[in-house]
Amino acid sequence: MGKPLLRVGLIGSGFMGRAHAFAYATAEKVFDLPFRIRLAVLADATPEAARAGAEALGFDASTADWRAVAEGEDVDVVHVTTPNALHAEMAIAALEAGKPVHCEKPLAPTLAEAVRMAEAAERAALPTQVGFNYLCNPMVRLAARMIEDGAIGAVRTARFVHAEDYMADASVPWGFRHDPVGGGVLADLGSHALATAEFLLGRVGRVLGDCVTVIAERPAEGGPRPVVVDDVARAFLRFVSGASASLEASWIATGRTMQHDFEIHGERGAIRFTQERLNELHLYLTRDPDGLRGFRRIEAGPAHPPYGRFCVAPGHQLGFNDLKAIEIAGFLDAVAGQAPAAFPFSRGARIQALVEAVARSSAMGVWTEPG
Repeated sequence: MGKPLLRVGLIGSGFMGRAHAFAYATAEKVFDLPFRIRLAVLADATPEAARAGAEALGFDASTADWRAVAEGEDVDVVHVTTPNALHAEMAIAALEAGKPVHCEKPLAPTLAEAVRMAEAAERAALPTQVGFNYLCNPMVRLAARMIEDGAIGAVRTARFVHAEDYMADASVPWGFRHDPVGGGVLADLGSHALATAEFLLGRVGRVLGDCVTVIAERPAEGGPRPVVVDDVARAFLRFVSGASASLEASWIATGRTMQHDFEIHGERGAIRFTQERLNELHLYLTRDPDGLRGFRRIEAGPAHPPYGRFCVAPGHQLGFNDLKAIEIAGFLDAVAGQAPAAFPFSRGARIQALVEAVARSSAMGVWTEPG
């Protein structure tokens, strides 16, 4: 009871808003958080939606005015889980009101807005977090440690894929993800793949992109509406380290509901991972004797922190919302000044720079350096 109280404000109660609320409920039980948590105020587009969200998720109050969360005196930290085009105004308002901010990815629809958000965070000198919770997976962190420790030798090549099928049906209506400003699969899913690529292999020096619109129009009020954003985005990446990689993002990958994969090839071994089996990492080592070489499965367990906080038994598995709880716990450590922010707005702006570099490269047909 000696811990300070932290009053949480949430803007948006859709899929990701709910994930944030669930993550707080889990993190408070699983981790020794530096705060006592109160879910204080939830804002949504209408009073009815806000009231329903607050009642379902356990918030004390609701409002249809997002500024009541971003600037309200009864809120200490702000979570922004609204459509991408709304992120910048809301997050900057909260930072200027002196509140740390957790914002979902992509950070903003354009690099210019993402940079404004990063600069606002720097001016405010407050912790920020961008919602790349796949990077909180103990297996992904294990892969990063093995690469850094040289377990597979110098990395030569890699492949990264993030593919889903929620836009595969041409009858899915036109929505905010199809908006030409910041829309498309490159920003929506490609940002995850790009974040993973730099998390594992370091800075990307240049890119060659190819973005394709497959479904040319979508149903909308008043009749079909043209689609100009990409349904599939591919890129070749050249890393500063000298490694190279291919990357693909697709939201029309029929049959795929959550494929976030990577395969890393080094001079002495390889690592592969798929989010479809997110509690496993596969390792190949060339030093194994002839006849016994092959990818071995490493199963998530208490030896891979913070898995043991969730379950004492290996093989019982973590899930998507558990990764969000790990992310929230890290964010709160940063808010308390106990650790640096894991993925602050400055890194979110960097990913947006890569997104726009791939898009520019696709339009120009040449290798391009991130801005």
